[in-house]
Amino acid sequence: MAGPVTDIDPETDLPTVDEVRAAAGRIAGHAQRTPLLNAAPLDDRAGGRVLVKAEALQRTGSFKFRGAFNRLSMIPEAERAAGVIACSSGNHAQGVAEAARLLGMPATIVMPADAPAIKRARTIRSGATVVDYDRATENRDAVTRALRDELGATLVHPFDDRGVIAGQGTVGLEIVEDCAAAGIRPDLVLVPTAGGGLAGGIGLAVRDAFPEAELVTVEPVGFDDYARSFAAGERVANERMSGSIADALLAPMPGVRNFALNRARYAYGVAVNDADLLEAVAAAANELKLILEPGGAAALAAVLTKTVDLKGRTAVVVGSGGNIDPAMLARALEAG
Repeated sequence: MAGPVTDIDPETDLPTVDEVRAAAGRIAGHAQRTPLLNAAPLDDRAGGRVLVKAEALQRTGSFKFRGAFNRLSMIPEAERAAGVIACSSGNHAQGVAEAARLLGMPATIVMPADAPAIKRARTIRSGATVVDYDRATENRDAVTRALRDELGATLVHPFDDRGVIAGQGTVGLEIVEDCAAAGIRPDLVLVPTAGGGLAGGIGLAVRDAFPEAELVTVEPVGFDDYARSFAAGERVANERMSGSIADALLAPMPGVRNFALNRARYAYGVAVNDADLLEAVAAAANELKLILEPGGAAALAAVLTKTVDLKGRTAVVVGSGGNIDPAMLARALEAG
């Protein structure tokens, strides 16, 4: 399997917490500051205190706008006319498309043909050109490489990019600031994880402020490449590229840069099944009035099912995105 569309030395080419702080300055006034939400019924079910970082309320409906806007803002003016290219099942696509629109740059998005219709429509609405691929038979990185070379565009990788990771890390900065303001020291921070850009950025910020906090990646059952990579001590790939409702969490394998960051900071990884994801979507809607997509609800699912033991402890769970098709939301509410 081909690796990410990047040339990375994982020992020297890693972002720092100072880059996360710089990203916070770039995205200020463009990205939303999202709240930490709490509801007693969720605490009761989890057996501990649950704080949900509501990134579904972010611009374009997920945390991805943060990393996209930060990275595109770093492109020199002379290179912007050639545009940007990205590969994504939808949330990174929307983030890049909207950031490019705001900055006056053309955007091309390589998207799986089975991506949720709502994500595709909103990517196109922001002015991007969408190029389909078959995630079961084609390698998205190879497709993206070919188009990058043809267009001369700047690649904005969904997770293995310093600027993207730093932008996603602003989620962690806000968690740190809001917890500190409330006098809370979280025992755990759980992050829905695909390639690991969000996990990597959050890890930089949270470990800098709360070095004792346990950081945990959460993935769909059957696509737990991070959990298996932690256990193996090296990156391992998923055997399949489709088969879970958590379309946002189906990366082929951990990113090079991301894994180097995360294996040094994360305690372990866990996995939750599709039924658990649907139940967490329903719980967020019913108790918080927060709409999450299945992948965005993965961390919440891990504490509600007690896959992670929260007894007597406080966890921040990242609700990473809310771009859910109406039919999937109806399915979740019925199941819940």
